[in-house]
Amino acid sequence: MGRAYYSGSISSFLMAEEDHILGRLMIEDSFRTEDIQKSAWRAEIRVLKEQLASFPDGEIAFEFTIPRMGHRVDAVLIIQGIIFLLEFKVGDDTYAKSTKDQVMDYALDLKYFHEASRDRTIVPIIVPTEAADQANTLALMEDGIAQVLCCNRHNIGGVLRQVLSQMHAAPLPMDAWLDARYAPTPTIIEAAQALYRAHSVRDISRSDAGAENLTVTTAAINQIIDECKARHKKAICFITGVPGAGKTLAGLNIANARHQFNEDEHAVFLSGNGPLVAVLQEALARDRAATHNVTKEQARRETKSFIQVIHKFRDEALSSLRPPIEKVAIFDEAQRAWDADALMKFMKRKKGVADFQQSEPEFLISVMDRHADWAVIVCLIGGGQEINTGEAGIAEWLHALREQYPDWEIHLSDRMTDSEYVGSSDIQRMLGDRAYRVVSSLHLGVSLRSFRSERLADFVKALLDEDAAAARELYAALHLNYPIILTRDLARAKAWVRSKVRGTERCGLLASSEGKRIRALGIWVPPEIDHVGWFLNRKGHVNSSCFLEVPASEFKVQGLEVDYALLAWDGDFRYVKGKFAYYRFRGSCWSCVHQEHRKKYLKNAYRVLLTRARQGLVIFVPEGDPDDETRRPEYYDGTYAYLKSLGLQEI
Repeated sequence: MGRAYYSGSISSFLMAEEDHILGRLMIEDSFRTEDIQKSAWRAEIRVLKEQLASFPDGEIAFEFTIPRMGHRVDAVLIIQGIIFLLEFKVGDDTYAKSTKDQVMDYALDLKYFHEASRDRTIVPIIVPTEAADQANTLALMEDGIAQVLCCNRHNIGGVLRQVLSQMHAAPLPMDAWLDARYAPTPTIIEAAQALYRAHSVRDISRSDAGAENLTVTTAAINQIIDECKARHKKAICFITGVPGAGKTLAGLNIANARHQFNEDEHAVFLSGNGPLVAVLQEALARDRAATHNVTKEQARRETKSFIQVIHKFRDEALSSLRPPIEKVAIFDEAQRAWDADALMKFMKRKKGVADFQQSEPEFLISVMDRHADWAVIVCLIGGGQEINTGEAGIAEWLHALREQYPDWEIHLSDRMTDSEYVGSSDIQRMLGDRAYRVVSSLHLGVSLRSFRSERLADFVKALLDEDAAAARELYAALHLNYPIILTRDLARAKAWVRSKVRGTERCGLLASSEGKRIRALGIWVPPEIDHVGWFLNRKGHVNSSCFLEVPASEFKVQGLEVDYALLAWDGDFRYVKGKFAYYRFRGSCWSCVHQEHRKKYLKNAYRVLLTRARQGLVIFVPEGDPDDETRRPEYYDGTYAYLKSLGLQEI
């Protein structure tokens, strides 16, 4: 099946019998075509036959597939080199905002990710067939996408003529357009939904040389799983990667591919990141309920076997000594697993278990070790991602393997020796004389989150490491494609992010969990938010991220992302005399942080916050208030000056 169900010249479309075109659409449809869909297609064919009679030189395609979004564009017209996207609502009589957002999403997807559309003018059009006439004004945005035009069944031809009277471009054959490379970078929510719908990871991820690593990494893990299954061995694999490189996507892809009960290799994706799990479970459930005619509750039950919070998996293992049903366990953000002291305190406080003596890595390996034949653990590890007390890093995993599990094969990324992953220690010291295998393809080195710039992670690292020269050079290279701007005006910051989002793109307000004094400016960082609603609710909902009222901390957004972010930078992490200083606000004053691990958590909190935006970021640094001892200007001025010195543009 091609990318479109039907395509050809408009002249051949006009001459073809209606039933012939409808038959082509039905043959290509991989789902059982319902009567309501057949009626809609028939209506669209009739309308377009009438309205396109004066455009015989153009070309047309029906049902163009966009895998990243799990949708199809109703009709695509290419006339005089201009790409028109038509979204029909047969029988509707209103120009709904949701339909405008839908067709704008299609335009944005093609502009960002479809090679033949990147430098073309794209005109999105909605067609509620029974709506009243509405005046249209052609307005192109800076990237060549027009504001959505509104048509009904009677005036499509007139609107096309209006557009073509004002512009044209070099010819663009439909066949070449359909065959052009499509290289998307989905959000983790979109990726999970697409994978769960049985799309290949190749359908929804970039395929350029820089990002092929994702497919190579998945293939390497699958090979290790196959070897363990064939040889009755047990193995643990450590995948490393820069922020946004696709570690979670790789894990979800492995879990999806190995989610096969009948072949004795059931896999589960586990994460200690409660907000990530809750958001993904609900996103999958909503999508499945909408596309498979099942109740949302039934869909939720299904998705919870595919993605689980790690604590639930651990608690079930405590209730029985039997091996788990899963043969492959993928642990996301494995560096955040708890050390023995943290887990012991939790088990005593929450579970009433007084004598628990294991770290979380040690216990989780012991659970998978219950299998008599084979098992595989995949640990997904982000460098510099530990943000909470009691998070062990990878040392506890390696310590457990060295001391207790000599039969487990160990496969390490070749970047596990970096200080971001092992700190001041080294692999040999942590593993002792244990043998291990280094696999270079287990490192994901290219950020996919920030598809506008692959250098964002490098820039953030240099910024936080106080390497001003490197940060300045990196910013100069990335800011044209990935805007990072600076302001001391909160209203101006909000206006900037709101002006950037189109369609269903999301913006969001971010702040450190230790950012206590931006409360004076109306930014209160609550310990708990409705993170599911924050990421999934429509723009107009007050709990939605797009409302820019409820800030999300590093604990709520780690592993997730928005398109444009507003980061409110408080005095907890301030730049003073050439270096960052670390503070906590308790009672009515700031106190200096001295413990190295707490400094690391605070620095990593800002690393997380600075890498959450896919397309652009505005950093708001308050002016401070000389009459408020808790918000003195000097708590903020140094940070602002440092960021400005890196070249960040001001608004």
